[in-house]
Amino acid sequence: MARPREGAVYRLHRALVVLCALCWTSSARLVMGQTGQLSVDASPQTARKIPDKMFGIFFEEINHAGAGGLWAELVSNRGFEAGGPNTPSNIDPWFIIGNESSIIVGTDRTSCFERNPVALRMEVLCDSKGTNVCPSGGVGVYNPGYWGMNIERRKSYKVSLHIRSSDAVSLSVSLRSSDGLQKLACHTITGGKKQFTNWTKIEFHLKSSINNTNSRLQFTTTKTGVIWLDQVSVMPSDTYMGHGFRKDLASMLADLKPQFLKFPGGNYAMGNYLRNAFQWGETVGPWEERPGHFNDAWGYWTDDGLGFFEFLQLAEDLGASPVWVVNDGASANEEVSTSRIASLVKDVVDGIEFARGGPKTTWGSVRAAMGHPQPFKLDYVAIGNQECWMLYYRGNYQKFYSAIKASYPDINIVSSCDKSTISPSNPADLYDVHVYASSANMFSRSSMFDNTPRSGPKAIVSEYAVTGNDAGKGTLVAALAEAAFLVGLEKNSDVVEMASCAPLFVNDNDRRWSPDAIVFNSWQHYGCPNYWMLHFFKDSSGATFHPTAMQISNYDQMVASAITWQNPKDKSTYLKIKVVNFGNKGVDLNITITGLGNAIKSSGSKKTVLTSSAPLDENSFQQPEKVTPVSSLLADAKQQMGVSVSSYSLTSFDLLLEPSKHSTI
Repeated sequence: MARPREGAVYRLHRALVVLCALCWTSSARLVMGQTGQLSVDASPQTARKIPDKMFGIFFEEINHAGAGGLWAELVSNRGFEAGGPNTPSNIDPWFIIGNESSIIVGTDRTSCFERNPVALRMEVLCDSKGTNVCPSGGVGVYNPGYWGMNIERRKSYKVSLHIRSSDAVSLSVSLRSSDGLQKLACHTITGGKKQFTNWTKIEFHLKSSINNTNSRLQFTTTKTGVIWLDQVSVMPSDTYMGHGFRKDLASMLADLKPQFLKFPGGNYAMGNYLRNAFQWGETVGPWEERPGHFNDAWGYWTDDGLGFFEFLQLAEDLGASPVWVVNDGASANEEVSTSRIASLVKDVVDGIEFARGGPKTTWGSVRAAMGHPQPFKLDYVAIGNQECWMLYYRGNYQKFYSAIKASYPDINIVSSCDKSTISPSNPADLYDVHVYASSANMFSRSSMFDNTPRSGPKAIVSEYAVTGNDAGKGTLVAALAEAAFLVGLEKNSDVVEMASCAPLFVNDNDRRWSPDAIVFNSWQHYGCPNYWMLHFFKDSSGATFHPTAMQISNYDQMVASAITWQNPKDKSTYLKIKVVNFGNKGVDLNITITGLGNAIKSSGSKKTVLTSSAPLDENSFQQPEKVTPVSSLLADAKQQMGVSVSSYSLTSFDLLLEPSKHSTI
């Protein structure tokens, strides 16, 4: 994602918005309501199909969203590369057990992996007997993971590591409480002097009999000698679809029914410097051979277990179309000139071959060796991340565009430039739009695309979010403003093809950006109000849009939309009417539906409301469902009906229709 710029005027505006929001908190429920009229034209003549991939998700490695989050690996800095290539190096977050009289721990460049040369070296000076006896429990190292490892009772954890030693080995590998006093599970690696002379991979499973949400992985010994360790991994056996994603977090994504997954960033894709940009080719193949890289955009190391292959796999698992953001030769502080861009262009074409090529092609064979012989369905490539303003972007873009279209003419290419710059000489299939604004400004942007020319390439609004103090860590009012914006996108879905919020995840221990849709730590998670707001739009992709008209005197804080959609499970068809009330007045709304080809059934309709007692309310680990949707049966649903819409609320009315005797648009 791109950091929005703020000026003095904006900061003053934001302060006024916050002041108003504080007033809302005390007065929201005291304002007298009023009446209004909502007309829905459900006739086939005015109906329009919403794009099949209208609403999706955007993943960026920010806030430890992947490393220590969605990617289920529990060991942080598993390859000891985070301290840099020069040794001895910092081994953070690994800790040493024992003092310098009993053990010396450092790193050297003796690993068996060419691209990961750094390994951990433990020189054990003490023994189980003699003049220098090891302390009780032994000496060694431990890894706390990402702010504690969540170890669950009766769950299996696969431990993988590489070991080398010229000495006899008796090394205890255990999962323990954060203080090391409670042993959850243990395995001992033993071998004679010659058994581990060469690097040896060892794998086994550990299973705990108790739960501990703040655990650590520990290596200890009471035997003198030198032991090298490298590429240490602990992965839960139970992951989403068996593909390494943390099950609870991936399930939250699946519940949104996303139609596309845009990855890997954002600033993460570009880097502050090109040497730290996401390089897809460095993130594929066996995980032990991936060098990892420093995420300088957001300030932490990633081992790249969540790499190009895994992003494609996640999209497939979610039933979403992958949208790959490629580096266009630019970072925050550097830019490759068009005369030197050829190698980066070839690299992107190679990446597409990795995703789409047959199993016997050069890069398709690498994918096949990773367990996916069938090609992934990669149909979208975004060139860069909002770098249109940079000197060489347009020249570089045309090089990428021409090369990709020459080999893959069906791929949709997304430009970082706005629609006004796109022409036959500077073509694009889609153009990228990012929207960051205060809640009041975001609400007003429900009409942002009303006057957009209806011909030419369509927009992908790949990043939008309410920012500023009234956004907090994810407030109700921010979610309502974003809901109004999405209502506007539905209305303008003839010129907007796709949309996704940003950022998606935040590890509560490392907030680099707020607000975010999903908050988690090692063992808990909850959705912010804007996450639950997205559930109101998850049936919109591919649905049929119907025009609406709202009439309320002296009140401009409401927007609405209407769609018909079909439940894929039972094939039932619904007319869904969504109403956003961004203001402090409750409204008695008279709804009139005309042109409906199918009657509304007498039962089976429902009303769902997202609201709370105050507009600045947020969810938290203590109150994860403070602001969540509440559904109830809607009695007496019909083509003309009166409903009540609460202040500061998002309400949907899902009206169950009689089965159709004829096909609809």
